[in-house]
Amino acid sequence: MNLKDHLQADLKQAMLRNDSLTKNTLRMALAAIKLAEIEKHTPIDDTATLAILQKEVKSRRESIADAQRANRPDLVTASELEIGILEIYLPKAISQSELDELTQQVIQEVGATSLKEMGQVMKTLIPRLAGRATGDQISQTVRRLLG
Repeated sequence: MNLKDHLQADLKQAMLRNDSLTKNTLRMALAAIKLAEIEKHTPIDDTATLAILQKEVKSRRESIADAQRANRPDLVTASELEIGILEIYLPKAISQSELDELTQQVIQEVGATSLKEMGQVMKTLIPRLAGRATGDQISQTVRRLLG
């Protein structure tokens, strides 16, 4: 069962349980997936689905920051709960030490010696991480190890 089918099955279960938070969160995620499929004119694979789910989590984290500035604890709580639901479908996050080790391996493979080769390192590293780290985390690690 691919990830999209898993999301749809869980949506059905949430509907049967009358779990409105899970139902609404999964509906928003599935709508984002459907939009991506419409834009590409083809069904998307699990890798693209993971990227969309990460984007949804990132969006909610930004919403939390905005809600905190606006002194809206109710919105902060709602976004945190939605993040918790979405993270169920994301792979386990990689630790910083594992990220450093993998980045170092890729730097050696590519033969990068300066920040000028950062793009080559990123191009090789991002597919290997497949949703286990954010682009910002990867970028910061590459910059630190190349700099």
